Amino acid sequence: MELNRPMRLTFRIRKSPAFSAGLFLLALVFVFSSIILLQPDRERPREANLPPPQITRFVFGMGDQVADFLWLRALQDFDYCEKEIAKQACISSGWLFRMLDLITDLAPQFRMPYATGGLALTVLVNDFKGASALFEKAVVAFPEDWPILSRAAYHVLYEEKDKMKAAQLLKRAAEQGAPPWYYMLANRLSLEEGDYEFSKALILQLENESNPDPLLLQSLRKRVDEARKQKND
Repeated sequence: MELNRPMRLTFRIRKSPAFSAGLFLLALVFVFSSIILLQPDRERPREANLPPPQITRFVFGMGDQVADFLWLRALQDFDYCEKEIAKQACISSGWLFRMLDLITDLAPQFRMPYATGGLALTVLVNDFKGASALFEKAVVAFPEDWPILSRAAYHVLYEEKDKMKAAQLLKRAAEQGAPPWYYMLANRLSLEEGDYEFSKALILQLENESNPDPLLLQSLRKRVDEARKQKND
């Protein structure tokens, strides 16, 4: 009797027709699932999620860093429209506006979202209401930034159709270093609205400057005189 002979246990699986068919079906499901899931050119629904507004309470002094992260996320979908209400017109105050609004709440002195966000809302997604709200924040956060004041004036003039508000913004932009012809444009808009007091105040302000531009003053006075003559006629 051989005591040291190893014992061998053999297991045999009976391959029934049903078992083979099941393995075959499982393999087919795996292959087709792989083809569908790994398709590189397959169209996927475009979705953009929005962080909860309560996030501003939980940044623990890292508002600027969180704003940078959200800004990079917003740039990826600057033309995103989650609901089109008309041809080339998105729902007011949609995803992009809410992202920009949240970013500027987290980092009020982050200039880039103000400088480019309002134009993106107007031009890319036609969210005019959202653009107006963002420009209102922008001119408060950067009251001496004439490019931002200029863009806000453009939006107010062409989208809000408010000439006097645009004139005030153009005047402010000119005071902060915009080209002198901004004064002329502000003056023209005020005259078109019949506001001569704004024009007189503008001329008086320029006359009291240390080195007024005589040609600019002459042009402004001429426009005021012509507007008055047209009104009297």
